[in-house]
Amino acid sequence: MEEALLLKNGDRKLVPIAPKAFVEELKKVTAIAAPMVMVNMSQHLLRVTPMIMVGHISELSLSSVAIATSLTNVTGYSVLLGMAGALETLCGQAYGAEQYKKLGTYTNGAILSLILVCLPISLLWIFMDKLLVFFGQDPIVSLEAGKYAIWLIPSLFPYAILESMVPYLQTQSLILPMLLCSIVTLSFHIPLCWALVFKSGLGTKGAALAISLSYWVDAIALGLYLKYSPACEKSRVPFSRDVFLSIGEFFRFALPSAGMVCLEWWSFELLVLLSGLLPNPELESSVLSICLTTTSLHSLIPYSIGAAARGNYGIARGSGWQHIGAYANFGAYYLVGIPLAIVLGFLQKLRGEGIWGGIVTGTILQVILLTSATCLTNWQEQANKAKERIFKGRILDDKLIDQLN
Repeated sequence: MEEALLLKNGDRKLVPIAPKAFVEELKKVTAIAAPMVMVNMSQHLLRVTPMIMVGHISELSLSSVAIATSLTNVTGYSVLLGMAGALETLCGQAYGAEQYKKLGTYTNGAILSLILVCLPISLLWIFMDKLLVFFGQDPIVSLEAGKYAIWLIPSLFPYAILESMVPYLQTQSLILPMLLCSIVTLSFHIPLCWALVFKSGLGTKGAALAISLSYWVDAIALGLYLKYSPACEKSRVPFSRDVFLSIGEFFRFALPSAGMVCLEWWSFELLVLLSGLLPNPELESSVLSICLTTTSLHSLIPYSIGAAARGNYGIARGSGWQHIGAYANFGAYYLVGIPLAIVLGFLQKLRGEGIWGGIVTGTILQVILLTSATCLTNWQEQANKAKERIFKGRILDDKLIDQLN
C-alpha cells in the first residue's frame, strides 16, 4: 500500500492508496503534465527563438543578447515567476477546500502586486549597460546588451499577468486554453521575430520587440478566456476590497517563493556572467548560453510534471514550505556549486567546462537536500496548516456578517 495526501471537503488526512487508485492518480497527473510540457516549452521558446536568430547576425550580437538575457532573467523574469509561485500554494489549497471565489481574489491580488513590482525592475533595466560595465563586462558587449534590455521592458507587464493566470487555470485543470494560446502565440512569434530581426533592420532590438509583442498577444488571449469563459464562472471575481486585503497574504508566500526560484535560477545565469570574465569572453559566454538554453528546455519536462503534482497533492510550493526550498538552494548552489565552479573554471583553468561542472555538482546536492526534506516532512501537520489557512478567512467573514446583523 502507498500513502498519499488527499483533500476532500476541506479536510486533509493521510489514507492508504491502493495500486488501482495510484494508477488513476497517475493518469490525472499525466493528463495535466503532458499539455503543460507544451505550454511551458512554447512560452520558453518565446525568449529562445530570438537568440537563435540573433546568432546568425554576428558573434557580438549573440554574446550581447546572451548577457542581456541572463541579467534580465536574474533581475526580472525570475523574480516575477518566483513570486507568482505563491499562487500555487494559495490557489491550490483554496480550490481543494472548494473556496472557489478565493482563486479569483488571490489571482487578481497577484496581478496587481506583480505589476507594481515591474516598475522598479524597468528602472533597473534602463541602466543595464552601466551595471554590466560595473561588474567588469566588456564595454562594447555591455552597450549592446543594454539596448536589448530596454526594448524588453514592455514584456515585463504581460509576463507578470501570464504567470499569475497560469496557476489559476492550472489549479482548475483548465490546461487546454493555455495550450492553445501558447501554440497560437508561438506560431505568431516565429515569423514576427524573423521579420523584425532580418527584414526591418532592427537586429537585436527587433528580437526584443518580438518577445514583448508576443507576450502581450498571449496575455490578452488568455485574459479574454478568463473573463468570458463559463469554465471560470465559479472562480471569477471583480476587483474589490478583498483583492487588496489578499495582497498581504500573497506577499507572505511570494517572498520565500521568489527566494527559492531566484536562488536556483540566478546560479545558472551567473554562469554566463562568469564566462564573460574568461579569456575570449564572446565565445565562452555564447557557448555556455547555448548549453544553458538546451538544458532548460530539457528541464521543462520534469517541471511540468511537478506543476501537475502541485495542482492536485502539493510539494514545496504546493505545500507552502518555499522557505525550505530556498535554504536548500542556497546551500547547494552558493555554498558548494558556484564556489566549486570558480575554482574549476579559473584556478584550475578548465574555463567553461569547469564552471559547468561546478554547477552540476550543486544540482546533485540540491536533489539530495530536497528529497530528504520531502521524506522527513510531517504531511499531516502540513495538511492541518493548509486547512486552517484556507478556512480562517471564511470564519472571519462570517464573524463580520454577524456583527453587521
